[in-house]
Amino acid sequence: MAEKQKNLAEFDPVWDRIRSEAHEIVEREPILGGLVHSGILHHGSLERSLAYRMALKLSSGEMTDQILREIVDEAYRSDPALGKAARADIVAVYERDPACHRFIQPLLFFKGYQGVQAYRVAHFLWVNGRKELAYFIQMRVSEVFGIDIHPGAVIGQGIMIDHAHSIVIGETARVGDNVSMLHSVTLGGTGKEDGIRHPTIENGVLIGAGAKVLGDITIGYCTRIAAGSVVLADVPCCKTVAGVPARIVGEAGCAQPSVTMDQLIEGES
Repeated sequence: MAEKQKNLAEFDPVWDRIRSEAHEIVEREPILGGLVHSGILHHGSLERSLAYRMALKLSSGEMTDQILREIVDEAYRSDPALGKAARADIVAVYERDPACHRFIQPLLFFKGYQGVQAYRVAHFLWVNGRKELAYFIQMRVSEVFGIDIHPGAVIGQGIMIDHAHSIVIGETARVGDNVSMLHSVTLGGTGKEDGIRHPTIENGVLIGAGAKVLGDITIGYCTRIAAGSVVLADVPCCKTVAGVPARIVGEAGCAQPSVTMDQLIEGES
């Protein structure tokens, strides 16, 4: 039984596929061999690869890559859910982003994926009382990737943030599983009150580019928010909302809008 459990633990199709794709890149584009070997092939797991790349990207004169890598490695060792979410996010990006043709692309090149994984480490630090260090990672993610996710926010897995530029997610925001959002989305607060002041986004929601969802409101599961909308009130599940301020303009049109990524409103040409 112990041997069987060990074999199951070693079965990692996402990481195996990434390594296979890495070998193909080295053969096809030898000039990238150093990047691929140091970032992928030199490591024994996705977690170790992520720790290396995160440390490389977020280090600065104030925090060396060696120290950051130790911090990230510790987070992955302490909380296996971080690695599980990282795999779910890769699959989500691959399945939903038509510009993503390989599992290896988010890990090497997509700042939305990399920024979300760094947020996950910062959130781990936040909930374990290391808030100053969490703030440091938030700051560096904002500076390097142009994504500002407060480490206190709670975000599920299977997240796809396309392009990701100018994403802002506030401290008390809650984002469910299998959510997709495009660039310049804000999950923000209103006023200066303490307590919950940011939105709750339920599972399967699609948020279009430039949409702003503000205040302590709930966006029901499998809802679509049209690009450029400003949402200021609760939205029931499985609806499409659009406008400033946003209003319901129809049904969601499909069972899983965050997966189909269909952003057309019925009746549009």
